[in-house]
Amino acid sequence: MRAVMYSEVGVPPTVVEAADPECPHDGVVIDVAATGLCRSDWHAWRGHDPVALPIIPGHEFAGTIAAVGAGVAGWQVGDRVTAPFVLGCGRCEFCVSGDAQVCPDQEQPGFTLPGSFAQQLAVPRAQTNLVRLPDGVSFASAASLGCRFATSFRALVTHGQVERGQWVAVYGCGGVGLSAVMIAKAFGANVIAVDVNEDALAAARGLGADDTVNSSESGDIAVEVVARTGGGVHIGVDALGHPDLAAASVSSLRRRGRHIQVGLLLGDAALTALPMDRVIARELAILGSHGMPAVDYPAMLDLIASGALDPERLITRRIALDEAGAALAGMDTPTAGMTIIELTRAGYASI
Repeated sequence: MRAVMYSEVGVPPTVVEAADPECPHDGVVIDVAATGLCRSDWHAWRGHDPVALPIIPGHEFAGTIAAVGAGVAGWQVGDRVTAPFVLGCGRCEFCVSGDAQVCPDQEQPGFTLPGSFAQQLAVPRAQTNLVRLPDGVSFASAASLGCRFATSFRALVTHGQVERGQWVAVYGCGGVGLSAVMIAKAFGANVIAVDVNEDALAAARGLGADDTVNSSESGDIAVEVVARTGGGVHIGVDALGHPDLAAASVSSLRRRGRHIQVGLLLGDAALTALPMDRVIARELAILGSHGMPAVDYPAMLDLIASGALDPERLITRRIALDEAGAALAGMDTPTAGMTIIELTRAGYASI
């Protein structure tokens, strides 16, 4: 098969001929139809999130089953599927309770396993992690779910308990942030979006954001957000992963508000300071959101199939496998929206 691979941190990935994956006893092999280009892939490529090299990146994917392991029941060749980027073991206390996204024995395509920037992908632990796609959900939509959209959905719905009429502040309007804007609006919330890029803010407004703040023009982001929302927001989301944004999100919450950290804070940034005096005095909640388990996908997919959510609106670029390496390197400069790599067995864009 053809696959994108890199062997050194920061060296542009290239397309190589790689061995077809073997089918795991407890898993399947998927013919990849579409895969997302995510900032998490960029973090690994830049060495912020170390992985064993060489590696095929990619962890947001959708396609059809090409082979089924002998230990797998209920799935067959030709089924349209996706899976979360965290593959839980299916046996530990967390997986059994429905929280496979924090499984201590997790595997992750593109990080601990060969990823989805390839014509085929082996997915172990199929019984726990495979998700069947409704006919009304395209491969491109499904590939946009795996990390950014699903993480934002769980962040707002499960952790944030978003409700109609509440205020949600979204800090950073890339793929994760714009997903959060769309989801919050679908649940009837008011949204204020924050970014330094006017194109990103325009995209947020196009998805229904009620107000926007250009943080490069604001002296104190939190003060600005509090003023524009009549006393602060119920939910703040750092969708980029930056110490200043995390602190601003906490500082912009109204009493009993909830900050949700979705963007990765790695290295020294992981030790960022937050205004804990405010957290205590106002009984604020600080929550992390790390993907979404397969058992929670059906509710989200039902909303997509019904048209209440449309992840394809977030796709700003569709490319072929040959363009993926340059696109990954190009993420040194953040952009709004999502890039989807579309494949056929020949490695070219499928539509």
